[in-house]
Amino acid sequence: MNPFVKRLLQNTTKTIMSKRKLNDYAGFEKVLKEAKNIVALTGAGISAESGIPVFRGAGGLWRNYQATSLATPEAFRANPSLVWEFYQYRRNVAFNAQPNNAHKALAILEDECKRKKNNFAVITQNVDGLHKRAGSEEIVELHGALDKIICTKCKHIEVNLDSPVCEALKDRGDPNNLNQEPIMIKDLPKCKKCDSLARPYIVWFGESLDPQVMEKARNLVENCDLCLIIGTSSVVYPAAMFAPSVLERGKPVAEFNISEEPANEGFTFHFSGKCGTTLPKALGIDL
Repeated sequence: MNPFVKRLLQNTTKTIMSKRKLNDYAGFEKVLKEAKNIVALTGAGISAESGIPVFRGAGGLWRNYQATSLATPEAFRANPSLVWEFYQYRRNVAFNAQPNNAHKALAILEDECKRKKNNFAVITQNVDGLHKRAGSEEIVELHGALDKIICTKCKHIEVNLDSPVCEALKDRGDPNNLNQEPIMIKDLPKCKKCDSLARPYIVWFGESLDPQVMEKARNLVENCDLCLIIGTSSVVYPAAMFAPSVLERGKPVAEFNISEEPANEGFTFHFSGKCGTTLPKALGIDL
């Protein structure tokens, strides 16, 4: 076959497959009604609609720093004051943000599942706490949480909702305030158990996910009969592993993302547009 014709046929087939999956609300409604174990995997896209910056990738700057370069154990060892200022800024943004309709729809779906004696859980790559504030209870936070700190010595984890996280960080973290004097280590957040230096409870680049958290997430994914992929590219670990494993078991995967095309041609459904609009519509929730 002529290579040009072959390529044309392949592209045409791909387009037909994509159109069959795009925005099929009626088809998804039938699948949703039959599902007994639902898992939602959420990423930065769902919180971007609440004004949470996406630091990964181009443009992810805080002051003159690539934000991802501060999210490492090496950066914290070298300059804990600077890293804590960055996370004070992130905490301020997250604590002042409000859950959007996508977060709220998932919390309502969880309530509906409980009434029907079905299972539902959110597995999130986000650290902003918006799912919890929206009312979700069954949440697995893969990458930690901004409202928690962990001791660098005894590894004690505690919830810290103080703003600022400690007095020395008051009025610090503004992206435009450059060349401030570093905060002394003794004045940075401390562990309430052993009084050692604490750090944000965040899984940084170069660190492994908590094995217990991963095991819980893996069990949820392996037992679900419907997987929702919301606001994530599905090409970054662990989304890159979770969704294909659901498809391999012959179970449906529905993607909600701003992109017009599915991240994976094997996804059963793809809903393009803002998650705060498409997700409530697909779930039949009027907000």
